Amino acid sequence: MTAGLNIRDLREVPQYFDEVADRIWRAWWEPDGRTLAEVEAALRDVIARPGFPFSLVATYEDQFAGTITSISSDIAARPALGPCLAALWVEPGVRGQGVAGQLLETAQQRLIEQGFERVYLTAKPRLRGYYQPRGWTRIEGDIDADHLDVYVRTLR
Repeated sequence: MTAGLNIRDLREVPQYFDEVADRIWRAWWEPDGRTLAEVEAALRDVIARPGFPFSLVATYEDQFAGTITSISSDIAARPALGPCLAALWVEPGVRGQGVAGQLLETAQQRLIEQGFERVYLTAKPRLRGYYQPRGWTRIEGDIDADHLDVYVRTLR
């Protein structure tokens, strides 16, 4: 599938804004009691300025396939760690086809171009088998109420 995959900045394809906001809200914010309007406001802040932060959208044949966002900090217990990759989402129908890997690689390349030397993310412990073989180093575990792992990856 990755041959026909397009990854673009959400600023360039604003028609996907509602889908990106919805996926972020349903996966991460709604379970914490946050509203869709709060996600929309935060996402508008991300795309309000050029460069960093940014949100990327993956499409396949003009269908929404996934998203990832890079922000200054996404780890409440470790606010000094950043930049962070956050809200990596792949539509269920295209999971396992390389979309997540392409989103991660594209986001990391953008961060390199913007002068960053490392990037962080958090993930549930069940995802260790995904991130560690892809060059991510787990530096801490059992963070925040969700008991997340913290990963770092050197970009240069």
